[in-house]
Amino acid sequence: MSLTLILLLIPVGLLVAIAVTGLLQPAPYPPFRKLLPALSWGVGTVSAFSFALYFVSGPQSLILSLGGIELLHLRFDVVSATLVALVGFVGAIVLAFSGRYLEGEARQGEFTAWLSLAMASVLMLVQSGHVIQLAVFWFATSFFLHKLLLFYPERRGAQRAARKKFLFARMGDVFLVASGLILWLHFGTGDIAAINEGARALEGADSLSLTLAALMLAGAAILKSAQFPFHGWLTEVMETPTPVSALLHAGIINAGGFLLIRFADVMLLAPGVLALLVLVGGFTALFAGLVMLTQPAVKTSLAWSTISQMGFMIFQCGLALFPLALLHIVLHSLYKAHAFLSSGNAVRQVASIRRPGPIAVPSLKAVAASFVTAIAIYSLTAVVIGLEGKSPQAVALGAILVFGVAYMLAQGFADKAPRQLSLYTAGYAVAVTVAYFALQSLSLHLTKASLPLTPAPDGLEWALITLALISFGLTAFAQATFPNWANHPAVRGLRVHLNNGFYINAVWDRVLGGWRLDVPQQTTSDHQKG
Repeated sequence: MSLTLILLLIPVGLLVAIAVTGLLQPAPYPPFRKLLPALSWGVGTVSAFSFALYFVSGPQSLILSLGGIELLHLRFDVVSATLVALVGFVGAIVLAFSGRYLEGEARQGEFTAWLSLAMASVLMLVQSGHVIQLAVFWFATSFFLHKLLLFYPERRGAQRAARKKFLFARMGDVFLVASGLILWLHFGTGDIAAINEGARALEGADSLSLTLAALMLAGAAILKSAQFPFHGWLTEVMETPTPVSALLHAGIINAGGFLLIRFADVMLLAPGVLALLVLVGGFTALFAGLVMLTQPAVKTSLAWSTISQMGFMIFQCGLALFPLALLHIVLHSLYKAHAFLSSGNAVRQVASIRRPGPIAVPSLKAVAASFVTAIAIYSLTAVVIGLEGKSPQAVALGAILVFGVAYMLAQGFADKAPRQLSLYTAGYAVAVTVAYFALQSLSLHLTKASLPLTPAPDGLEWALITLALISFGLTAFAQATFPNWANHPAVRGLRVHLNNGFYINAVWDRVLGGWRLDVPQQTTSDHQKG
């Protein structure tokens, strides 16, 4: 057994040991609780070390066999090394936090066990080098998440969310198994690296079976990452303890994007499927972003934010910007873990900085000037930096990010004069543009041995890029100017519908019979948690 394989399996072994101890001693104060922080940081430290290990050992396939039977097949490349470090680091923080958060809970040990097993499954999922192993840990992650969602089984919201999640997860499982079977039959192997190499050799070739496999992969990713209209369950998992929300939103929900990144070469053989991902991801990002702004509760707003961010990640994969999608997973996970774990202080922090008096409303002229300045400065800065080697898709994505900068500045500096707002926008646009292209270049450099380059867009993709720029630009402008027309009767009615997510979730409740769930009497445990 190689040293690399041993180091990669140490975090998983620690998590399994924690889980076994928790299941054997589910009492409120299990003996291992004082060791939990140290064990958690051990998991995080060894996992984070995997990223440095990659630069020493390079990409490789690691196989653990016994008696000629292949037990484990790990693919260690920049994708798995990055995600192992991310999941281990974020998971260690969540696990240590859960020890304090649930201290005194009657089933604390059991909760710690399911949380540890969920983390171990995700770690094995992102390292999977064979389609069978990937499917096994895809199922395992879903199973342990289901256990966590129903940690308080008497809660109606938890039952409803788990029921919807269970249905969508099983649909995703069918798509994943179907895609794996098609790919195995087509390439004659279940080795993921070999499948991608075979797909790379078929660049430009038309294949109905591979298009169908790519479509199945897209379906599994859409369902796993809570894309419209299968997103509702993610907004209802607030019934679970906060550590579950943090692990789910910062880790497990990214599995759909990981699947597309892992099979990037296969996805490039199906331009029509990529176009579907652009449409679904782009619409989900815009829709959830608007709904998020109408949510009064911090954690619910964060849930809609996650749906929007996952939509943007799927959108990036549809544009074949796989290195940027991987970077997005890392940055979003770090932000969202911090946001959920600190959500209890959010209201107090906002109240402490809120200024007395009426809220400043930016003028339409100031907002328009801010947006024009932002896109002009972005274009000028991009030209100065140099567009050589940068795909049109990446340039368009940067423009969408700058639209977001203009929106945030229009809100944050609403009390400034138009000229001042434009100056602020120009400065931030330069900084964001330089940072964006620097990170893009870094991600391309790090992933060049593992992920394919973005191909030149065809006519359909140019149309989708144009549609995305117009849609995201108009939506950002509408959000920035919202205070100017928020009191219009039609807008007030629209706000109510947006607050309810246009009732898509209610439709699923009706379809699944969610309104018939029996709700037991509230228990002492439920009261203590609340």
